[in-house]
Amino acid sequence: MIISSCPLRVSFAGGSTDLQSFIDKNGHGSVINCAINLRTYITLHQDVLGFSSRLHKYIVNYTTREEEKNICDIKNNLVRECFRHFKTSPCTSSLTSDVFSSGSGLASSSSYLVGLIKAVCKHQKIKKTNFDICSESILIERKFNPLVGYQDPFGCGIGGLNRIDIEKPNVVKIEPLNSNIFHNLDMHLIHTKVSRKSTRLLGKINERKSKKLLSLVDEIEKAIEQSDIKSFVDIVNEGWKKKKESNPLTINNTAVSGIDKVLSEEKDVLCHKLCGAGNGGFFLLFTKTGYDTSKIRLNRMVIPISISKKGVGCYEV
Repeated sequence: MIISSCPLRVSFAGGSTDLQSFIDKNGHGSVINCAINLRTYITLHQDVLGFSSRLHKYIVNYTTREEEKNICDIKNNLVRECFRHFKTSPCTSSLTSDVFSSGSGLASSSSYLVGLIKAVCKHQKIKKTNFDICSESILIERKFNPLVGYQDPFGCGIGGLNRIDIEKPNVVKIEPLNSNIFHNLDMHLIHTKVSRKSTRLLGKINERKSKKLLSLVDEIEKAIEQSDIKSFVDIVNEGWKKKKESNPLTINNTAVSGIDKVLSEEKDVLCHKLCGAGNGGFFLLFTKTGYDTSKIRLNRMVIPISISKKGVGCYEV
């Protein structure tokens, strides 16, 4: 049996400038994000006398169970396109996660796919670096999600805190950043209990207004490198403001806007933003180290998170 796991990711600045349409039009995009200590998990195996060996079936377990003779009949987009790409023989695969990941804004679909590619490559004895796997992942995911951005597979699969630059046409550069600023900052997630489809939201982005987000990447990189908490907080807040201006659907939900209002009024919440495309999923928020988040006036679980230096990994048992 092959077991792989891959982090989820959160982004601090530059989101939506990593979309192919933005890069094609403007020549480049930049994002600063990090892998976090919440992960997706993949298991992959071929049995000896069971479904895959005797009945030649693909068994796929996630929130449902599929049993299919042919790859093209698999309903799970990630598994179908990955298996089709690698011409995978009948096997059993399972997908699970540390969090409720559907529409989370944490790039769960990319995390699952990167982990699945890692597992398939291990099973087929194909040698690929994690960078190569992330590059292949975005090509596969675009077969069913053309609006996936570069920050999703690379933000999950590489691990750590990074600046990701994408130059036209498709040149990706990863620059690791010093994470010392987070010795004095705590990161948390709050689930909105609202799920959404990112493709609908990403299709409504105003690229002219999104271009303003690009300038914040250099600024927040400087703040991170200098461990300048005040500037970091100001830039995250400014980026969240600009994000809402760039897309009218970013916060087009009463539950989401209500949480946004409460977090804005909490003086001990230094800054916050919605993860991913917005209008659901998780809020990311920052407090001083050691702050008691139970004081936040929300009937929501607050999940502490940290940077994961480890990207996608895999082993055989």
